[in-house]
Amino acid sequence: MNMTVTVPPDYRPSDDEPFMNAVMLAYFRKKLLNWRAELLVESNETLHHLQENTATEPDIADRASSETNRSLELRTRDRARKLISKIDEALERIEGGAFGYCEETHEPISLSRLEARPIATLSLEAQERHERMEKTHRDE
Repeated sequence: MNMTVTVPPDYRPSDDEPFMNAVMLAYFRKKLLNWRAELLVESNETLHHLQENTATEPDIADRASSETNRSLELRTRDRARKLISKIDEALERIEGGAFGYCEETHEPISLSRLEARPIATLSLEAQERHERMEKTHRDE
């Protein structure tokens, strides 16, 4: 795909244009790359913070608080790592021409859903069906 397409600064995808045209794809690619960059900065800040705060607290309450904070930061970093992986997969779908289409029904995913969650791989209907199936199996 040609990535030299310029996205106008005030551009927002619309149902009035062809679905996943070059400008729309460039828009989502830019959105995903910006999100990925933000997550990497936050992840690096967390890592730096974890490395700075390796001193053991003498007071047991302070140590417990410190360990709780460290655990929370590690979970946050792990979530960011998983999200970056999903962003990378979405970028690959853009390159491969599958971005914006439900992997179950192959129908277009709504633009409002992609705006809110550009890593979405299922249409809202397919996602809800998937969640109902998970809940049914979890309740058994």
